[in-house]
Parts: sequence; structure tokens; C-alpha cells
Amino acid sequence: MEFEREYRQAADLVEGTLKGCFLENVPQRELLDAMRYSLLAGGKRIRPVLVLKFCQALCGSMEPALDYACGVEMLHTYSLIHDDLPCMDDDDLRRGKPTCHKVYGECNAVLAGDALQAEAFRRIAASQRSAGPAANGWACAILGQAAGALTGICAGQYLDMSGEGKAMDEGQLTQIHLWKTAALLQAACLLGLIASPVEPTQVQLEAAKTYAREVGIAFQIRDDMLDQESTTQALGKPVGSDAVNGKHTFVTLYGLEKCRQLVEEHTRLARQAVSSAFDNAEFLCRLADWLAGRSY
Repeated sequence: MEFEREYRQAADLVEGTLKGCFLENVPQRELLDAMRYSLLAGGKRIRPVLVLKFCQALCGSMEPALDYACGVEMLHTYSLIHDDLPCMDDDDLRRGKPTCHKVYGECNAVLAGDALQAEAFRRIAASQRSAGPAANGWACAILGQAAGALTGICAGQYLDMSGEGKAMDEGQLTQIHLWKTAALLQAACLLGLIASPVEPTQVQLEAAKTYAREVGIAFQIRDDMLDQESTTQALGKPVGSDAVNGKHTFVTLYGLEKCRQLVEEHTRLARQAVSSAFDNAEFLCRLADWLAGRSY
């Protein structure tokens, strides 16, 4: 119950702030509506919660990281809008609702994603809650790396799309998801530390990276399992789409039972990393456990 209360408190803090975004009465109102439609469509808010709770683990407060948390969620939403496009995964549902391009058209969806990415960096760069301008610049650099074409979302998405219909080994599959999934989780954890007025140690920065990497891989393996085990109603998005698109997953590589074991092991390593680096890592450990056992 305490974990759920803490999670809801952090998620609600972000949700309330995001609801105040993009309300201007401007000629491009429909574009802002498309941005808000996807940004406020629900979801677990895992990444902004990580930003806030890593900041709290270091300095005792979530407040310094609120702008960073909102920026991370804006960037995450941009990636989902583009991931759903006909030229990518061509999905009709996201979080139980029609995808952005189904409601606003493909052109507006592309622009909504582009604008959300730009707004993510603007919000972080202009933050007056964080440790200061130098921290804002560092945060922007880390988020840019997580989103980019070398070791970020775009790199992972390229490898994912180009690998459709091709056999992949463990190394290739892991590489895709270290970039496509874990990179933004890592940025979220690091941004929480960077926002804090208490300077993180190198040990704490490395622990955050390890935690995010292990949670990210566990998250993706669990996601692949749910694509086979769950339902469209439960997940809020089509199930079985990996098979339809000819994508190789951890389930196709290992089978469900081995995947369960891998989720447990990666989760154990994530817990170990933060437990040794932070005085109060209980929430972060509980979060890793919850993600490992999620049903949606």
C-alpha cells in the first residue's frame, strides 16, 4: 500500500503539471490538441516517476526534478506517436484509445511528435526548479543522447524495423532494446540525480545506469511475454503484433519459461545496484519488482 501511495503521488504530480501544458488559443490549436491527446492519454508514467524518485532518493524532495520529469514524458510520448505511424508499426490503438494519426491524421501526428520532442528540451533547458543552468545543459545532453541515432531511441527503432523478418541472436536483440527501451529509462534516472541540489557521486551515477539497464531489459522481456499472454483489452494496444510484423522477440528466442527466469535475474541486478548506492532505495526496489510482475 505504501508503494502504491508513493507511486500515485509522484505520477499525479506529473499529471497535474502536464494538464496545464499547450492550452494556448492559437491558429495551430488542432496541433496542440493532437499533442495533448497523446500526452494525456493515460499510461503508467514510469519514466517521469523515475526522474522524481531518483531525485528524492538523493536530496529528499521530488520538486527540483518536476520540469525534467515532464520533459522526459513529452519525449516518450513523441516516440510513441511516431512508433504507431503507418510507416512504422502501423498500430490503431495505444493505451486503449485510437492512436494519434487515427484521430488527427498522419501529418498532424508527425508534427505533434516533432513538437513534443522540441518542447521536451525547451522545458528542461528553461527549468528554474533544478540545480541550475549547468544542470539543465547536462540534462539536455543526456536526453538528446537517449533519443538519438547513435545510442538512443532512433538507433534502436532503426535496428528494430530493419530486422523485421530476420533471425536475431541474443546480442542483436539485446542491443535493440538497450537503445530503444533502456536508453530513455537511463536518462530518466540520471536526470533525477542531475536535478538534485545535492551533487550525486560517481558511484550513484553508475548505479542509476545499471538499474535502468537491468530494469529496461526486464521491462522489454515482460513486454514480449505480454504480447503473447495478454489481451488487447488488458494492454490497451494490439496483442500479437510482433508476430504479424515478423519481429523476433525474447519469447521467440527463449520461450516463456526462460523469459520468466531472465526477468527475475535482471530485476535482482537492478535492486542490487541501487541498494548499494542509496541510503533509501526501497521504493526503487519495489518499482523494479512491480514492473517485473506487471500484467499490462
